[in-house]
Amino acid sequence: MAPRFANRFKKIQELMTEKNLDLLLVVNRENLIYFTGLTQIECLAVLIPREGEPCAITLWLDAEYVQRESGLTTYGYFFPRESLGNKLVERIKAYGFRSPRIGFERYFVDYAVYEALRQAFPETNFIGAADLFYRVRAIKEPEEVELIRRAAAAACRGMEAAAKAVRPGVSELDILAEAEYAMLKAGSGGSSFRPQVVSGERTLLTHPCASNKKIQAGEVVVIHLGATYEGYCAKMCRTVAVGDISPAREKIYRLLVEAQEKAIAALRPGAQSWEVDAAAREVIRTAGYEEYYLDTVGYGVGLRQSEFYPIIGKGRTEVIEAGMVVDLLLPTIYRPDIGGPRITDVIYVGERGNEILTSYPKELIKV
Repeated sequence: MAPRFANRFKKIQELMTEKNLDLLLVVNRENLIYFTGLTQIECLAVLIPREGEPCAITLWLDAEYVQRESGLTTYGYFFPRESLGNKLVERIKAYGFRSPRIGFERYFVDYAVYEALRQAFPETNFIGAADLFYRVRAIKEPEEVELIRRAAAAACRGMEAAAKAVRPGVSELDILAEAEYAMLKAGSGGSSFRPQVVSGERTLLTHPCASNKKIQAGEVVVIHLGATYEGYCAKMCRTVAVGDISPAREKIYRLLVEAQEKAIAALRPGAQSWEVDAAAREVIRTAGYEEYYLDTVGYGVGLRQSEFYPIIGKGRTEVIEAGMVVDLLLPTIYRPDIGGPRITDVIYVGERGNEILTSYPKELIKV
């Protein structure tokens, strides 16, 4: 039976020649979803040879299910007398390899699996290949875009619930609880990252998350949410003003919205990532705040909420292509007296124009 996503295997096999790889080892959950379509997965690995048919290895109890649903020839191992690691070694040798160049993902390779492989094959032939996975996942198929669209719709429902929950005396976690419940009710499979509902001075932290802090009048509240649908992610960020905030902070939010709009206009097939960043950066530079602004304003979005191809930032040379999905623009102005507001959206790059998948009003929300 042919693999369910034969075209995806073909594309990555073509990229494997660039690194002269004999095999790719896939154990990362995101890549397993990409190549099998399965989200209910544990103890699973996929082997992709540069030439020939890929295969899957999993617990014997799940082998029939994995083969039926993915279309991959699947080999089961009987734990505890067998392990995923030694079964991988067995299948690699069955391909005819004795000293293969094996491509690894950047993270998530279990030590026991790695130890079994390096005992069987020369460790000097183990190659980092994370970039291949991100590149092949960067151009989304229509089915993938629809799944991201469903996740985006759930994120919008969460944003609506969160904005309604903001008022003085309510904790950041209380607001997040309302948002997450609304997203789950809308079909989300859970957050795609540790969500952020942060207020006051905490809005200037690099990677903040919701806490027991109580919302105060006169603060801004940054709400950064993510949702998933069948493994695919969407995220969005909006800013809420609680009562009267300083005119300077309102101005910063409007400035960021303008910068985002310029970046979205520059996001088109054939553009380089630095050009998209430069369109936003020029707005910030003209206003005199570039020294308080970060060098990265967006990432690819798909099976991760922040994928590493393309990266939209200063000096980045990735070429934007139709079919990519990216997020723009999370950085704030990192100046304590006026900074903090943020905005971001997920955008699909089409042949004839862009589609903002997180379709939610961009005006500063006032409560």
